[in-house]
Amino acid sequence: MRARLLLAPTAALVVALLSGCATGPDPTQVRLDNLDARVTKLERFVSNGSLVQLAEQEDSLQAEVRDLRGRLDSLERRDQHRGSQQQDLYAALDKRVKALEQASTAQQAALQAETAAASGGTGAANAETGTGAGGGVAGAGSAAAPAAGTLPGVTPTQQSVYTQAFDALKAGSYSVAIHGFGGFLKTYPDSPLAPNAEYWLGEAHYVNQNFNEAEKCFRRVLKQWPDSGKAPAAMFDLGNTLIAQGKVSAGRATLRKVIHDYPGTDVATQAAHALSHAGQ
Repeated sequence: MRARLLLAPTAALVVALLSGCATGPDPTQVRLDNLDARVTKLERFVSNGSLVQLAEQEDSLQAEVRDLRGRLDSLERRDQHRGSQQQDLYAALDKRVKALEQASTAQQAALQAETAAASGGTGAANAETGTGAGGGVAGAGSAAAPAAGTLPGVTPTQQSVYTQAFDALKAGSYSVAIHGFGGFLKTYPDSPLAPNAEYWLGEAHYVNQNFNEAEKCFRRVLKQWPDSGKAPAAMFDLGNTLIAQGKVSAGRATLRKVIHDYPGTDVATQAAHALSHAGQ
C-alpha cells in the first residue's frame, strides 16, 4: 500500500512530461514544412514561365549587344576612312589655292603692264585665275585662263569685295571668307564674279565640314552658271562632298559624270583618282 503511494506521484510526473512533449512543435516537422513550402513556391514560379522568360530576355539582350558592337566597329572604320579622305581633300584644296596665288601674281604683273601701256599706267586689281579644281579645265597657271579682273561688267568695288573674301580664303580664315563671299553674292548676284564667289563659298563651307551648305553652293554653280569656268570644278567638288556626307553612290555617279563631260582634262583625271579612293 505504501509502495503504491510512493509510485503515484512519479507516474503523474511522467504523464505530465509526456503531455508537454506531445503539445510542443516537432523541429524536424517544421523544417520539412518549410522545405515543402519553398518547393511549392518554386514549382509555381517555374510553371508561370518566369525562368524561361528571363532566359529568353538574356539571350535577346546578348544579341542586341553583339549587334551594337558590330555597328560600332563599322562606324569606327567608316570614320577612319572619312578622316583620311578629308585630309587628302584639304591638302588638294591647299595645293589649288597656292597654285592660284602663283598664277594670280604672274597674271597681275602682266595685266598691269598691258594696262599701263594702254591707258597710261592705271593698275589692275589682284585677279583669280583658272577654275579651281586642281588646275581646272584650262589649268590654274595657264595663259589661256582670263584674269577675273578683266571680265566686263566687274566694277572696282565688286573686285575689291571679292578680293578681300578670296584673300581670307587663301589665309585660312574660312569663316571670314564665308561671310565675305556670302555678302558679295547678296549685294552683287548678277556680277560676272558671282559663279566664282559661289564656288569658293562652297569650298570654304567644305573645309569647315559644313557639307550640306557646300553641296548647295556647288549645285547652284551648276544650275545657274553651267557654262562658267567654275562648272567642272563645282561638279568634281560636289562628288567629293556627297561622298563626305555618306552619299557614296551619288558621289561616285557625279565623279563619273565629270569624267564623261570633261574628258582629257585635269579635273577628269582628279575625278578618276577620287573614284579609286572611294572604292569604285
